[in-house]
Amino acid sequence: MSKPIVAIVGRPNVGKSTLFNVLAGSAISIVKDTPGVTRDRIYADCTWLNHAFTLIDTGGIEPDSKDIILSQMREQAQIAIDTADVIVFIVDVRQGLVDADTKVADMLRKSKKPVVLAVNKVDSFAKFGNDVYEFYNLGMGDPIAVSAASRLGLGELLDEVTKHFRPDQYEDEEDDRPRIAIVGKPNVGKSSIINKLCGENRVIVSNIAGTTRDAVDTEIVHNGTEYVFIDTAGLRRKSKVKEDIERYSIIRTVTAVERADVVLMVIDAVEGVTEQDAKIAGIAHDKGKGIIVVVNKWDAIEKNDKTIYEYTKNIKNILSFMPYAEYVFVSAQTGQRMGKLFELIDMVRENQTLRVQTGVLNEIVTEAVAMQQPPSDKGKRLKIYYTTQVSVKPPTFVVFVNDKELMHFSYTRYLENKIRESFGFRGTSLKFIIRERKEKE
Repeated sequence: MSKPIVAIVGRPNVGKSTLFNVLAGSAISIVKDTPGVTRDRIYADCTWLNHAFTLIDTGGIEPDSKDIILSQMREQAQIAIDTADVIVFIVDVRQGLVDADTKVADMLRKSKKPVVLAVNKVDSFAKFGNDVYEFYNLGMGDPIAVSAASRLGLGELLDEVTKHFRPDQYEDEEDDRPRIAIVGKPNVGKSSIINKLCGENRVIVSNIAGTTRDAVDTEIVHNGTEYVFIDTAGLRRKSKVKEDIERYSIIRTVTAVERADVVLMVIDAVEGVTEQDAKIAGIAHDKGKGIIVVVNKWDAIEKNDKTIYEYTKNIKNILSFMPYAEYVFVSAQTGQRMGKLFELIDMVRENQTLRVQTGVLNEIVTEAVAMQQPPSDKGKRLKIYYTTQVSVKPPTFVVFVNDKELMHFSYTRYLENKIRESFGFRGTSLKFIIRERKEKE
């Protein structure tokens, strides 16, 4: 089931990032310090009452001069229009209604997407209450007074946002076709791979980074199974600022990964793996998707008998936070090893939905504990009472212990490795939930 996407749009310095951080809450502050997993997130999974959604911050573009402010605003708003289901448009009560706000409102109106207008920095209703009415002039419906910094009015804002979620829109139960997202930096050959797989030019391919405009779904039938490939849209090439390009490609990636079962992470063999690749891979890893690293343009590399081994080792060092990923070296241009992609996709899908019987699982864990004693602290030792698998996509295990504090990350990783040795789970992350249970229970 894919979650609705909510994008925050507005001029610089109206408080987009502050609102984003407050709404994202703990999801944003507890970020693993893992190499390659970005700490300055621009997306977060949020919940309000019984609604789950993905929040995106389109924020923070600081214009250098008056000339480019509108083009940058246009680009920023356009990204939100393309990807979001609901748009939160933020304005600043202290600066009042400015011309740029009106221009953005015009673009959002043309999008036909639901827009919720939030007037930020209303720390005191007595002081700023009347100033909120000025924003009725935007013609975007009732302005909602909020203060991100003081956390005022956020409940009313979220109530309004979630009113626009259509339950039927996000239910994918009937469509059980495998969904595969193709992600990666611009110009690594994502569209070429899809074209080769379906044997026709379904997606525009050119060597200009970011030719693909919108996320494109391509249906491909292979050996009687129908697959849906989601090609992450590239970016419009108006912005020359590297950070903007990275931000936009990450926004696109989040929306595609959200809808996918398996993610093909495409890397350019000539360029090698980059920090941006690691950020994009981190999104798929965080969301517990099946991951296949596809090294494209392999025909352009001079090779000897050790090349693949050395290249894989180098990528694994940089993508060390996902040692379970599968690797394949292809050339979309020549078709080299393209047939192997479907084999790997089917294998990873199978592993994502693999269920382990509780009795067998506990035998493995008991054996692992006997081989390596659990950690202890101040004379108290960790005891593992019981382990059970509670869900799939990704396979999720609950481990009942005597003291959560004693369950170090390294010991969880050790148990994960032992489970993988027994059951494989290649290509998919595993999730562990540690629960505490007193001895007398």
